[in-house]
Amino acid sequence: MNRDANRPAVRATAPTFSPLYRQIKDFLVASLERGEWGPGDAIPSEGELAQRFNVSQGTVRKAIDEMAAENMLVRRQGKGTFVSTHDDPRSFYRFLRLLPDDGVAVPSASDPFFCETIAASAEVAAALGLQPGDPVIHVKRLLSFAGETVVFDQIYLLADLFGGLTLDALRAGERSLYSLFESDFGVRMINAEERLRAVGADSESAGHLGVGVGDPLLLVERTAYTYGNKPVEWRRGLYCTRSHYYKNDLG
Repeated sequence: MNRDANRPAVRATAPTFSPLYRQIKDFLVASLERGEWGPGDAIPSEGELAQRFNVSQGTVRKAIDEMAAENMLVRRQGKGTFVSTHDDPRSFYRFLRLLPDDGVAVPSASDPFFCETIAASAEVAAALGLQPGDPVIHVKRLLSFAGETVVFDQIYLLADLFGGLTLDALRAGERSLYSLFESDFGVRMINAEERLRAVGADSESAGHLGVGVGDPLLLVERTAYTYGNKPVEWRRGLYCTRSHYYKNDLG
């Protein structure tokens, strides 16, 4: 039979099928976004959630498994399932993959020295889904390991989420930046994507990192996302790899 010449070969809009466990996952993520369960809180048991959503425990388990794999939730044997938090020391090493040449991780010391609201450049706006000129908070800080300054970070944050952030707040206490963002502003970084390339040090980074202008540095550009895959932070980190290396586990 000949196809009607006026009939399109493929429908322009076909319904999108979402597996049931993905629908449950979407409900759970929405609950996290609303703050129904905060960082570190236990979520209801799989049985309780199955009753709430009128689905099988297996469907709930599959949704939770996927959220755990994405670091939104963490299972604790014999205790239950909890909302992931940046206060967990293991979370720190998810986002900083720099190690000394001997491979033994050592605590870092953060030294923020600049924090101002500025107009977003075209590059920053594109990374954060803004318009050029929109307000962003610009933070500069140094990271040191065993007394050696290794990283110069320039960080850009959504001003509407981090209003009131000050240099004094950044310098207070021993918390990581992501732990501070989570506890003081209710913004949790769920995942991030990074781009790496080799660059030559400019005069500013050379001065901070104790290298010569033009010396090789590793540039790590990171966009960090909160719930709903919303970009909330973009940073340009310049890493001195004179005695450190960037480690990434694949698999």
